[in-house]
Amino acid sequence: MYSLEDSKRTHHCNELCGQDVGVEVILMGFVDKRRDHGGVIFIDLRDREGITQVVFNPEKNSEVHKQAHDLRSEFVLCVKGIVELRPDNMMNKKIKTGEIEVAVNELKIFNTAKTPPFQIDDSEDVAENIRLEYRFIDLKRKKLQTNIIKRSNITFSIREHLNSLGFIDIETPFLTQSTPEGARDYLVPSRINHGCFYALPQSPQLFKQLLMISGFEKYYQVVKCFRDEDLRADRQPEFTQVDIEMSFVNEKDVMELSEGLIKKIFKVSLNKELSLPFKSLKYEEAIDRFGLDKPDMRFSLELKDITEIVKDSDFKVFTSAIKKGGIVKAINVENGTDFSRKDIDDLTKFVSIYGAKGLAWIRVKEEEWQSPISKFFSDEEKEKLKEKLNIKPGNLLFFVADTIKVTNEALGNLRNELAKKLNLIDEKEFNFVWVTDFPMFEYDDAEKKLSALHHPFTMPHNVDDLEKNPLNITSKAYDLILNGSEIGGGSIRIHRSDIQRKVFSVLGMTKEEYEKEFGFLLSALDYGAPPHGGLAFGLDRLLMIILNQKSIRDVIAFPKTQKASCLLTKAPSKVDASKLIELGIKNIS
Repeated sequence: MYSLEDSKRTHHCNELCGQDVGVEVILMGFVDKRRDHGGVIFIDLRDREGITQVVFNPEKNSEVHKQAHDLRSEFVLCVKGIVELRPDNMMNKKIKTGEIEVAVNELKIFNTAKTPPFQIDDSEDVAENIRLEYRFIDLKRKKLQTNIIKRSNITFSIREHLNSLGFIDIETPFLTQSTPEGARDYLVPSRINHGCFYALPQSPQLFKQLLMISGFEKYYQVVKCFRDEDLRADRQPEFTQVDIEMSFVNEKDVMELSEGLIKKIFKVSLNKELSLPFKSLKYEEAIDRFGLDKPDMRFSLELKDITEIVKDSDFKVFTSAIKKGGIVKAINVENGTDFSRKDIDDLTKFVSIYGAKGLAWIRVKEEEWQSPISKFFSDEEKEKLKEKLNIKPGNLLFFVADTIKVTNEALGNLRNELAKKLNLIDEKEFNFVWVTDFPMFEYDDAEKKLSALHHPFTMPHNVDDLEKNPLNITSKAYDLILNGSEIGGGSIRIHRSDIQRKVFSVLGMTKEEYEKEFGFLLSALDYGAPPHGGLAFGLDRLLMIILNQKSIRDVIAFPKTQKASCLLTKAPSKVDASKLIELGIKNIS
């Protein structure tokens, strides 16, 4: 016997138009909206592609019309009917199918549905915890569906571009060894080897280097990575990288390849032509001018170092910080007249987040500098400050005096906060900049030892001075910054085992420690490693910026909360004691 359920749909719900009038069609989808107009029932039928209005008229088919009385939001249907032209006064120019409707003569209800906990409408503001708990419903919303589909298209274009350049897509393991590379690892216990654990990869770093040693020369992978770290709007515990590695290259080669790929992504996603090459700043200049190694260059508000000018002033807050090896920097807000004392107090609290003990300020009027600290500066010091900071009436000056790190981080983040408050940021602009020549090492105050600023596999400049002056050594590392967010980073790698051993030694590792942790890499380097380098793009973060989303969770199908939990599946969760025993783990509940 004939069954509509066994039929194939003939069109999707964004396909029919006036040229299809008179054609018999079969559509399938969800009930988006239901309207009853004087006995005639109108249903907006929705599938992934769009919406088509279908009509149940009692005068044309009373039995099907009777069935339609039961239809509600999100019921899943199959309808068969004839395409008709809508009356002129009922055409909807806002949708592609707005000039037609389908007069239904057969109906199959595949499934009923409960009333959704919120309207599937992008205009409704729904609490994020509710959206994430019912993510399968949230994903029906147009905005999220568009984001996920664009993500798919962009990922395809990345693969297409890299394949065309001779890159090979190679998968690397998810279950690997825990190594001291940066963030905390997610650990997986071994059932077969009690007391032993795998680690989920923070990146495929070591494996892609091994692939270069194996002679593949050009590798890429769109890969999941895992880091157990504090979360925020642009960070997730599991995230996706576009991972790239090449042999026989230098920094310029990798950067040019990356720019070409980014240009392709922007063409596919926004039909926007980017101008190449991108600007470039050395790390030292980025910190000096902007305070941060990921500067947002869509606006000015640059930091100015005034240490030399105020080192002998009568303001002890400044001179005390300088005597302890710190610095004093300032930002000049050209139009600061609208800032109240409360605004300044709020900004003082803001910089304290980054360790600053205070925020000094001066308001510049026509004839005077208004501030509790202006009396501490001589006329000569004021003249020098005026010249250095380009001070004019109406300006508001902010100062931080502290360690080099605290001063730069506090003022660098204040700079971004001021730009938001003053509406200095053009949200439609995409401003790229490379930051290069990072320090090889930094001093970890908590651990009281050196740590690698990027990772310990980065090739340093001036290898001969590696052990003499490690904090003065820069590395062949580079980050790509877009609108103040790091979207990608990489380096030229160490391809000689003697240099790699030196780096481990500078980091305070004994031979026994680095042989235990990285013996397989050192062994591979001893068997002939070509010069190689690469980088990885954070795909989720890049998509968040391209698609103009406030949260990284809106470009990921099933994201975690800021507490790294999944409200949909209730992960992470406790497991049965029997499973823990099988894994050789004591019950910790």
